[in-house]
Amino acid sequence: MAKTELITLSLLFVITLSFTLVNGYGTVVGGKTKISDVKKNKEVQKLGRFSVEEYNRMQGRLRSNRGTELVFSQVVEAKKQVVSGIKYYLKIEAMQNGLSRTFESVVVVKPWVHSRELLSFSPYSQKG
Repeated sequence: MAKTELITLSLLFVITLSFTLVNGYGTVVGGKTKISDVKKNKEVQKLGRFSVEEYNRMQGRLRSNRGTELVFSQVVEAKKQVVSGIKYYLKIEAMQNGLSRTFESVVVVKPWVHSRELLSFSPYSQKG
């Protein structure tokens, strides 16, 4: 009798695990997930604007000419990753000297301490 119960419990465990894996297919814990409808996502657009403003602020400390500042246009693509906070990978369009350019930005948000930190900001490069 105990052996039958053990087999039954084992089968239930395997079936439950299978459904969990099937429902979670495509989502890896700690992996990047694409954010849909980015252009209408106000939070993502605010992070894009924050990225450009932080970049301009850091560049202003390095040089005195203000004519090369970027002007935020929009975030066109975004992914997020849960780490010790939420790490956002943004593809941003901005204007510089009247020309539209694309940049990549990484921002970490820790909502529980109300912090945002720009980790990187660089020109977008098509990765093959």
